[in-house]
Amino acid sequence: MAVAAFAAPVAAQTEIDFTLDWRFEGPAAPYFIAEDAGHFAAEGLTVEITPGQGSLDAIPKVATGAYPIGFADMASLIKFIDQNPGAPVIGVMMMYDKPAFAIVGRKSLGIEEPSDLEGKVLGAPPPDGAWAQFPVFAASTGLDVDSITVEPVGFPTREPMLAEGQVAAVTGFSFTSYLNTVRLGVDPEDMTVLLMADYGLDLYGNVIIVNTEYAAANPEVITGFLRGVAMGVKDSIADPEAAVAAIAARNPALDSALEVERLEIALRDNIVTEWVLANGIGNIDADRFVSSLDQIAMTYEFNTEPDPALYFTDAYLPTDGSLMLE
Repeated sequence: MAVAAFAAPVAAQTEIDFTLDWRFEGPAAPYFIAEDAGHFAAEGLTVEITPGQGSLDAIPKVATGAYPIGFADMASLIKFIDQNPGAPVIGVMMMYDKPAFAIVGRKSLGIEEPSDLEGKVLGAPPPDGAWAQFPVFAASTGLDVDSITVEPVGFPTREPMLAEGQVAAVTGFSFTSYLNTVRLGVDPEDMTVLLMADYGLDLYGNVIIVNTEYAAANPEVITGFLRGVAMGVKDSIADPEAAVAAIAARNPALDSALEVERLEIALRDNIVTEWVLANGIGNIDADRFVSSLDQIAMTYEFNTEPDPALYFTDAYLPTDGSLMLE
């Protein structure tokens, strides 16, 4: 009987595809360490992680069912659902309680506060999540938008143009545009990072999204995935170098020191906020979420009355205490 027990087949792992919003960089480390440390395996999952091409990239992939789970900008998700009523996609785990949307500029080019953008050239990739929120930021800070020259730029040319002085500032994720520009030789003391969340925005940042049809049919898979992510976040906090090493294992050319710094910035500024420390990772504050919808409506005309329940649900979050960071 003992022999028979040991000979029993191991339960098959569920394979699941997860699409990021961007490249394999430091802030994505929690997902890779969750895979390598066995947190996903403990949930019966084998996760294939693929890169994305911008904050708006993952939403249609998940909505069409090409991917069951993805990572995307919350405000962009809200607009997508409003423009595509009934789209089978919803947010299930808030990762960036404080969004990374930022204006990143250079002091030597005259950028130190929001009003300094007036009369300057701002580089903005059209698919960029931070650019999508710029109208709300501008309204909150009283910017004269007509006085700002907006230069559409590609993601590969955004930071080089800032480093070369072709633009005075760019829209982007704080930890991405800042570090990429410094890496090109710009003195960190010359850099200005204006986090939009520090200037009156109640918007949330990036959120894990799911295809609602897949999630309804496989709730235990989604909850297991989210529990694995929470464990990956804890591992990343405890040892950022080891977490980034999980990415480097897939990309030997990775600048690990740079990505450790990028991860540490994301953890400090976006993920491990006071609210998260008190309430755990993944959920949202209902009142703040309603306020964020009001702010989006300042510059975006909803086709239908916004309904928070269409955009986020906590139904799949684990309830066993695994979301608490302390």
